[in-house]
Amino acid sequence: MKIHAISHAVPQARYQRCPQCDTLFSLPLVKSSQSAYCPRCDAKVYHGRDWSLTRLAAMAVAMLLLMPVAFSEPLVRIYLLGTRIDANLFQGIWQMTSQGDPLTAAMVMFCAVGAPATLVAGIAYLYFGHILGMNLRPVLLMLEKLKEWVMLDIYLVAIGVACIKVREFAFIQPGVGLVAFIALVILSLLTLIHLNMEQLWSRFYPQRPPRAWNPQLRVCLGCHFTGVPDNRGRCPRCHVPLRVRRRHSLQKSWAALIGSLVFLLPANLLPISILYVNGSRQEDTILSGIISLANSNIAVAAVVFIASILVPFTKVIVLISLLVSIHFKCEKGLKTRITLLRFITWIGRWSILDLFVISLTMSLVNRDQLLAFTMGPAAFYFGAAVILTILAVEWLDSRLLWDAHESGNARFTD
Repeated sequence: MKIHAISHAVPQARYQRCPQCDTLFSLPLVKSSQSAYCPRCDAKVYHGRDWSLTRLAAMAVAMLLLMPVAFSEPLVRIYLLGTRIDANLFQGIWQMTSQGDPLTAAMVMFCAVGAPATLVAGIAYLYFGHILGMNLRPVLLMLEKLKEWVMLDIYLVAIGVACIKVREFAFIQPGVGLVAFIALVILSLLTLIHLNMEQLWSRFYPQRPPRAWNPQLRVCLGCHFTGVPDNRGRCPRCHVPLRVRRRHSLQKSWAALIGSLVFLLPANLLPISILYVNGSRQEDTILSGIISLANSNIAVAAVVFIASILVPFTKVIVLISLLVSIHFKCEKGLKTRITLLRFITWIGRWSILDLFVISLTMSLVNRDQLLAFTMGPAAFYFGAAVILTILAVEWLDSRLLWDAHESGNARFTD
C-alpha cells in the first residue's frame, strides 16, 4: 500500500527531509505493509518491508554455503573438438589475469564475487557484532552503498549470452554449479529486497525523531535520518558530517563523466574480443560482435546492444544534460530530468554485462591455435567507463537540480 507524506502535522507524526529534493514534510505513522513517498518529488522515503536480523543471517548462511559450489563448480560444459571443457566463474577471472589484464579481472571479481561475499560478511558482522557490542555504523553505511554492486543477476544473464555465442562451435550442457548459482542469485535478490536499512538503523541506533517544525533540520545522505547536527556538525545517528549539500558533488560528477567519455572512445573503436580459428585471427569490436550475435539470436543481440552501447551512451548524454541544467539554472523540464536520473541510476549497472560474457567465454573457448578466445584491449576501457558512469551518478546530489530549478524561477520572477 502506497501513502504520501503530508505537509501538516498529525498526531505521532515525525518530520522528515527528502534526501532527493530536500523538502521538509510531516511523515505519519507507516505500517509494515505501507510505503511513504515524498509529496514533492514522489521519491520513496520509507518502506515497510523488513526481515528480522535472524532471517537475514539465515539467508547469509545459505548464500555462504552456496558460494563455493556456485563459484568453483562448472556452470556450463561444452564438448569442443572431442574434448569436454568445464567452465566456472573463477576460471574466467583467472584467464583474464593470466593473459595480462588483472585490472579488468579485478572488476569482474569485485562485481561477481567480492560484492556478494561482502554482503554476506556484512550481515554476519551485524548479527554477531550486535551481540558483542561492536560498532556497527561503518558496516551499515557500507551495506547501503553495496546494493548496486552485487551483480549476480547480471552474471546469470551473461551465462545465457555466452552459451548462445559458443553453441555454433560446440555442444553445450548445464553444469552442476549452475543450479547452485541460480539459487544464489534468488537468495541475493531476496536479501537485497528485504534489507531495510532504515529499520536496521532504527534497531541498532534508535534516535528520537523530530516532532516539531525546525528549519535547521537536515537529512543525512548516509543513513537518511533527519535531525539537527551535533556539536561536531555530524549526523547524530551515523556520525557522518551533516552538510546542507554533498561536498564537491558537481566537480566529482564532472570528473567521472569526462573520464568515462575518454574511455568510451577506445572501448568502442578497439577490438573487445579476439577469436582464433585454425590459426586465423578474427577481431570484434562491441558493435561488430553484436552484429555477429544477431545472426544467431537477434533477441539476445538486442539485450547486449542495450546493455553495452545504448545504456552507456544514454547515461553520458543524460548526465551531461543534468549537469548543464544545474550550471545554467534551468527551470523547465524538472520532472523529466528527475525521472531520467532515477532511470539511469537503476539501469546503469547492466552495462557490465559484456565483461561478464567475455570472462565466461574465455574459460569455455581456449584450445590453443585450433580455437581460442581472448579479450581485446577495449575490455579494460569499457569496464572503466561503466564504473565511472556509475560513480558519476552516485556522486551527483539530486537536490542540486531542485536548487537550480528554484533559482531559475526566482530569476524570472524578480
